[in-house]
Amino acid sequence: MPDAITVVRDITRGTPFEDHLFLVGGVPRDRLLGLPLADDVDIVTDLDALDLAQLLHRSPLSEHAPVVYPRFGTARLTLAGCAVELVTARAENYDAGSRKPSVRRASLVADALRRDFTINTLMEGLHGGNTLDLTGRGLTDLRTGVIRTPLEPKLTFHDDPLRMLRAVRFAVRFGFTIEPQTWGAMQSEWRRLDLLCERPVVSAERIRDEFCKTLMLPDASRGLTLLMQCGLMAAFAPELTAMVGVSQNAWHIHDVWSHTLAAVAAVPVDTDLAVRMAVLLHDAGKPPTRSVDQRGIHFYEHPTVGADLAGRLLRRLRFSTHDTERVTALVGQHMRLGEARPDWSDSAIRRLVRDTGEELQTLFDIAACDMSAMDPDAPVTDLRALRARIDAVNAQYNAARVGSPLAGHELMDLLGLPPGRDVGRAKAHLIELVLDGSLAPDDTGGAREAAVRWRQADAGGDKT
Repeated sequence: MPDAITVVRDITRGTPFEDHLFLVGGVPRDRLLGLPLADDVDIVTDLDALDLAQLLHRSPLSEHAPVVYPRFGTARLTLAGCAVELVTARAENYDAGSRKPSVRRASLVADALRRDFTINTLMEGLHGGNTLDLTGRGLTDLRTGVIRTPLEPKLTFHDDPLRMLRAVRFAVRFGFTIEPQTWGAMQSEWRRLDLLCERPVVSAERIRDEFCKTLMLPDASRGLTLLMQCGLMAAFAPELTAMVGVSQNAWHIHDVWSHTLAAVAAVPVDTDLAVRMAVLLHDAGKPPTRSVDQRGIHFYEHPTVGADLAGRLLRRLRFSTHDTERVTALVGQHMRLGEARPDWSDSAIRRLVRDTGEELQTLFDIAACDMSAMDPDAPVTDLRALRARIDAVNAQYNAARVGSPLAGHELMDLLGLPPGRDVGRAKAHLIELVLDGSLAPDDTGGAREAAVRWRQADAGGDKT
């Protein structure tokens, strides 16, 4: 158990709070499932959680003053390095046009019924250790692996539509199934998460965070399948729903969506979110670029189109500028390694290394996931041989770190150039010569001669 639980138990023993505090949500659920406990604790009380927060704050192990939300009767603080949320048992009522509920103090039973799923309503007495199953279904659903809402599911989802995404995440995380009525409500209420309407009910940030939690799970492809099947994907990611049923050429055994699911399933568990998003979106450009002629099915320029669509989705979900730029760049470059051929020259390999830069290994990982989802007999690039070829070329010098042999001020003095665009063009010309192998990276003498020739040709009207 987290140390914070012991701290709260010791501080409240012998006070009016003794026998009125209950662990709820993740701690009793995960303990009963035999899973490691997270470093956050939720405690509900039928007394006043704000008074409890002040009592705990007086402990030397309290790391800051409690953050209180009087309207909801809740408080947050950190004890012994663990986030603790204290909740006064309450009931909530939502108006049809508002996300802000009216709140009143209520019984523990009412508090359990306002929660998202029965498996998250289980309570454990902090002092006595007794388990309360106030809905009468929590323990059974936990044993049988069922995701079920405490109340009629449409009511639970109307109060907070994000719970539909949470149902998918919990089902995938624990390997559970979603109870039929709950699933049916998700299929009928998915528009409550619509981000394309004029006034979304749920913020893009909340949808993004919940979606990303599912994408980070080891069995993320199952989560994506469930989101697609119940319609939730259409609410915020039509770029993905467009992939369903889009057939591909003879070297693919799946349509675009099934191929994407297989690629996501191949992503290593320790892969970061941006790379997972890039794998998910790597073929987003295929549906709008699909064409057919006598030679078969084609997706011309789909990486470029896909990068644009990926950026549109990530901006809709309010991803950071950094993550958006990284994912779109990876989507735009995801075919670079697959286009490599054994007969490429060293200069072509150097350009590949330079163009992909620090993301070279990431693109190898994405390509491996992509190729694993294709027909086993497809004529794909031998990634191991390509890696060996790159290592051999980089043994001479690493093209990713190639710069101009002459600095900008040296070129200005040599060519009589003022600061500006022409200095950059001269440096770019010298870099191209290095990549071609006709100029060594440290050959400043050869670089001076080449720069003079370039300037003369440039002044003569040859802008190449």
